[in-house]
Order: sequence, then C-alpha cells, then structure tokens
Amino acid sequence: MAVRKGVLIDITKCIGCRACQVACKEWNDLPAEKTINRGSYENPPSLSAHTWTKINFYEEWDKEKNKMIWHFKRSGCHHCTDSNCLEGCPTGAIKRSPSGMVHIDQNICIGCKNCIQLCPFGIPHLNHETGTTVKCTGCYDRVENGLPPACAKACPTGALTFGNLSELRALANDRLVELRKQGNYRACIYGDTQLGGLGFFYILQNDPEFYGLPKNPKVVSKYFWNILSNSFIATIAAAVIGLGAIFTFRDRTNNNSEK
Repeated sequence: MAVRKGVLIDITKCIGCRACQVACKEWNDLPAEKTINRGSYENPPSLSAHTWTKINFYEEWDKEKNKMIWHFKRSGCHHCTDSNCLEGCPTGAIKRSPSGMVHIDQNICIGCKNCIQLCPFGIPHLNHETGTTVKCTGCYDRVENGLPPACAKACPTGALTFGNLSELRALANDRLVELRKQGNYRACIYGDTQLGGLGFFYILQNDPEFYGLPKNPKVVSKYFWNILSNSFIATIAAAVIGLGAIFTFRDRTNNNSEK
C-alpha cells in the first residue's frame, strides 16, 4: 500500500509572493484571467475553473505593535480523508490516487455540480467551456512519479512542505510548540481532525474563521449520498422517459395527420 502524501501549509512563513499560484498555472497549463483593479492586492479575486491555487490576503490590526499586519493563506483543494466530493460523485469521476490526492477524471465528469455544492471549502468550479468541474489535482501526476506538487516545489520560504502525511503531522506539532515559545499563543493546526484529516493542512496564526475556514466542516453520511445518487439516477431516467413520450406523441400525431 502506498504511503499517503500531503502538504503542510505554514502561513507563518508565507510572504504572499504567489510563486505557488504561478507554478500551478504553469504546470496545469491554466490560462490567465482578465481582471480589474478592485482596490486589493489579491488577484484574481477567487478560485475558479482557471485558477486552482490562490493566495488570500488578510489584514489585522496589531494592538501591541500599533500597526496593520498581513496574513497570507494558500487556498486550494485540501484532499480530505473523508472527501464529500468523492463520496457524492454519482459517476465515479472523482478518484483518489495511491498517494491520496483527490482528482476529477475529465473523461467521466458530467458536470452535475454535486461536488461544487457539497464541498465545505468552495473548491471545485464548473468549467463552462468543457461542461465539467475542475479543481487542484494535488499534482498527482507529479507525486506518483516521485516529484512534489508544483506549488510546493516553487515556494521559496518553506511555507509549503511536501512529504509523508504522518511525518508532516509530527512536523506541524513541533512547529506549533516553537511558535508558542515565541509567544504566538493563537497559532493552531487546522486539518488534523477536520473531515478525517486534510491532506493539505495548515498552521494558522489566528482562528480558522478569520481565514474563512469552517471550524468543523461536516462529513455527510453515505446514507445521504445513496439517496442523492438514487435521486440523480431517477431524474435522468425520468428525463429519458419524458423525451421518449414526447417523440412517441409527435410520431403518432404526424401519422394521424398523414392519414
């Protein structure tokens, strides 16, 4: 059995350079997005079908230092252990690689948007050009060949660390102890328990909600997925039957008019 891989995202080391953002676009051949000045350093404004990795900027007033400070956070797929998107995909298009990276098979995806609605982090997006949903793949093509994801490879400060997930968990705990000794008592690990443990997880400098992360994202039961999948199949079947009835009625009407 393959050893599960992951990425530790230590935002205390992130400088907002966006090298990871650029590397993701380059490796996955994603086009640039046309944007406008919105009065923010962030660009583009959000994840999309053409932006799978993005650095978010957050401002906070530091009372002790009496100045504004920046927080930077990489946003992208977390490759959850309990992946709602994977469990909820009715066609089996969403898969997990041997190393644990969750990706969408573009040859199977039908663009039903279940994953979009059910991801608690708002990661998958519909590609209107292809009619399929897309997101960060964890660079499983690189990882399965012994290479780190493009984002981790490009990070100049060590904010993104790729490796065996179990070893990264231990590294995160050691880093947390170090930060606490430095007086950063708000620092915390996010993703060690959420959704069974995230493959791409964080060391944060503030509460998860400050960064737009749900404190306790919910795992939807497989019973719900069965109902959802059956409802989806029933809807498709009803549509096919309905089309068949329309064509049958039309043929009968044409035959009667000819008589």
